[in-house]
Amino acid sequence: MLKLVTLCILLTTVLAVEFQITNREIGAIWVGCQGNALKPALANGGFILEAGATISVYSPDDWAGRFWARTWCDVNTKHCLTGDCGDRLECGGNGGAPPASLVEITLKGYGEQDYYDISLVDGFNIAAAIEPIGGNGDGSQYSCKRSACFRHLNDECPNELKLNTEHGVVGCKSACLAFNTDQYCCRGAFGTPESCRSSTWPVDYPNFFKSRCPDAYSYAYDDHKSTFTCQAQKYLITFGV
Repeated sequence: MLKLVTLCILLTTVLAVEFQITNREIGAIWVGCQGNALKPALANGGFILEAGATISVYSPDDWAGRFWARTWCDVNTKHCLTGDCGDRLECGGNGGAPPASLVEITLKGYGEQDYYDISLVDGFNIAAAIEPIGGNGDGSQYSCKRSACFRHLNDECPNELKLNTEHGVVGCKSACLAFNTDQYCCRGAFGTPESCRSSTWPVDYPNFFKSRCPDAYSYAYDDHKSTFTCQAQKYLITFGV
């Protein structure tokens, strides 16, 4: 009995942070989870979340990684039109194919703070939000607040960025994905924050995302006003509106 009690205490200590994930869409989504380097894939990397349902996933208190929603998934082929991770339900260590709205978090980062954000760097497929519950912060604008992109950007997406399918527009691509140029992808001669400023691009596509979802990162060298910090044991992640 003593060994069992000790094991329970250890599990409670190690798996210290809860991610409560809710699906507000009218249909099921397939959630993807990917850990950063040397971090585990929570819930084996993915699961089905029915409309209106909520599932809690637990992580070590020093975990870092991302969550995303896969949409228009086929239960037979296990292929998803957005966010697909290799025609499989459980992504393991695989990431999601863009375009996909990403929820990113690093627990116990610099200064023992949790760092979290919504990223549209890989484009957009579904509304997303992350919010700490009962966290400790300094009361500033980016401390322990909800970070969210609640706009239906697929409907507003520029024509050249739309991911068109037989089901309609299911995603809004990043300029990098759509055009694959060094400038739009911030690589090569444009591989630094100074040389890759979206305001100097032929078309400032990141401004489309940023003007509608100011909390979210819009491209690789977006400003750092989209990073939120907190110290919390529970985070609410929401997909859909």
